[in-house]
This record gives sequence, C-alpha cells and structure tokens, in this order.
Amino acid sequence: MSTYVSKRRLKFSKWLWIPVTLFAITKWHIALPTVNVYYPKEGWREFQYIWNVQHRIYKGGMTPGGGAVDWGHLFPDDNFFMEFAWWSKIEGRNHCISITPKWPTTDIYLDVWGNIDMREGSGTHTDHLKECEFDSAKP
Repeated sequence: MSTYVSKRRLKFSKWLWIPVTLFAITKWHIALPTVNVYYPKEGWREFQYIWNVQHRIYKGGMTPGGGAVDWGHLFPDDNFFMEFAWWSKIEGRNHCISITPKWPTTDIYLDVWGNIDMREGSGTHTDHLKECEFDSAKP
C-alpha cells in the first residue's frame, strides 16, 4: 500500500514543475524594483511621457489622476540607467529625471503643474533622483 502512495506522489510531483514555471514566468515583474509616477487629480493638462530603461523605450500619456509605472533590473550593472521624460503639448516645458530604482518601489509625485513634488512629506523618494544624463531637460 505504501508503494502505491509513493508512486502516485512521484507522478504528481513530476508534473508540478509546469505550473510552478508558468507562475514564475508570468509574475517575474513582482521581483523587479518598480518606479511609480503619480499625477494628482487636480492637474489640468495631459502629459506625454517616454520611459528609457537601458534602451528599452516606450511612450505613453498621463492624465490628471493617473500616472505611469515601469520596472528596473533585478541586478543592474554599472551601465544601467533609467530615465523618465514628460511634457505637455499645451506648455512647451520639458521635464526629465534620471532614476536609480530601489527595491521594492520608488515613488515620484508630481504637483498640479507637472513638476516633481519635492516638499517634505510629499512621498517622493528624492534620494533616488538626479538630473538626466542623456536629455538636456530639467526636472
């Protein structure tokens, strides 16, 4: 009787690697350091943005009450960089920030004008931010 149980358990564990592998592949981004950019509901314009994470580039839009998110690398090397650039079509001022993401999250809060909210208690992780290296626009 114990032989039957052990054979059945062996057969079950033999197939267990499939769902475990699929789960790990689909949830890999959970382990990556995340950068969140928040734009308040009180904002009055829409912003366009570009994320550049070590040449993985994508564009998007940010409306009032919305935001943007991207993931860094789990084990970044010395050449790793992450930049977030945003601008409004209404106003010509461009913004750009270079980010050193820390695990689990780095939060950036914008004010109603689209500037980074650097006030004490704003929630912005200012120690992870610096001026862009590859763009001349200022934060």
